Amino acid sequence: MKILHISTRLILGGSQENTVLSCIGQTEAGHQVSLAYGPIYGPEGSMLPEVESHRNINAVEVKSLIRAVNPLRDWQCLRELQRLIRQLRPDVVHTHSSKAGILGRTAAWRERVPCVVHTIHGLPFHRFGSPLNNALYIAAERFAAHRCHAIVSVADAMTSQARAAGIGSAQQYTTIRSGIRIEPFLESGGARSATRTKLGFTDECVVLGTVSRLAELKGHDDLLDAFAQRLRTDPRLRMLWVGDGWWRERLMQRAAALGLHDRIVTTGLVSPDEIPSLLTAIDVLVHPSYREGLPRAVVQAFLAGKPAVAYDIDGAREVCIDGRTGRLVPVGDTAALAAAIAELAADSESRAALGSAGRELCRSEFSAQTMNAKLLTLYQAILGRAGRARAAV
Repeated sequence: MKILHISTRLILGGSQENTVLSCIGQTEAGHQVSLAYGPIYGPEGSMLPEVESHRNINAVEVKSLIRAVNPLRDWQCLRELQRLIRQLRPDVVHTHSSKAGILGRTAAWRERVPCVVHTIHGLPFHRFGSPLNNALYIAAERFAAHRCHAIVSVADAMTSQARAAGIGSAQQYTTIRSGIRIEPFLESGGARSATRTKLGFTDECVVLGTVSRLAELKGHDDLLDAFAQRLRTDPRLRMLWVGDGWWRERLMQRAAALGLHDRIVTTGLVSPDEIPSLLTAIDVLVHPSYREGLPRAVVQAFLAGKPAVAYDIDGAREVCIDGRTGRLVPVGDTAALAAAIAELAADSESRAALGSAGRELCRSEFSAQTMNAKLLTLYQAILGRAGRARAAV
């Protein structure tokens, strides 16, 4: 098959890593894969070096594909994507993220691509967005849903929320978990001691980790609200913030004002290859994000054998099962967040049991191989139906 993936920005993030692993797996299966993406900028890093290291992937920058809504640039992008599709003549167009999903599906449908698929990694409308923005996004997603053959959700929650908003038909949806290279996480335990020493953590430290962009709706302020006092008074407790983002400077200034300059270690931007060793160095993953599709960092922590405390949002409850693999608390409830973190910080046996259960839950369902096998089966089924329809005409 000739397969074209389209993603808005190839920054370091869960959606982008999913897309790149799809491209890699499909080239390894013998298919011709292209990846179209918009300009990459800012402190979030780039997945492009990973793509370029796999020479069989044809990477194409679409300069007009930008995240912000811009009618002129968006019209130019639609035309540019149509030209690219006419040039490549793909059997499959698979779009990722909202902007690329809307414009990419429209372009592919106009060019009569026989298999058009979109993945919902996280919905662009949510309870914390403005009513006007939500209404516009819902209208755009309804429009685009009529211009694809299948919609893949990384979590059942994405399907439920999209269907509740009147987006697409039930028959279009299927859940395929976001794939991860699971082996580095399963094998990361041996790096714990060296990584903790490098980060300045002693054996006595209980390390609370986050893996996310330092950005809006990721919950770092809630974490400071919930646990600043305990961090100051309990000499064993430390935090490790993995990632970078536009809010880094403000968050670090706030942490310093709270007297936590020696309690929080930040890594800044790191390569995805470093995440397994960093996760094995922590004791509890804390993920107080206000919106997710299915939180990739939580799955990665479980694969590394670590429990998680997460907000009960979107697909989080599908992996962070309260009392079984971690603790799930109401969104924005910093008192409940503090209590759940304190409970796990004080109980090493509970941490080990929850982390082990999380690993067993995630080790098969979230492998990149499983994801790619299901995607290729989906593509082939759609192409088979298209072939039968042409033969009947």
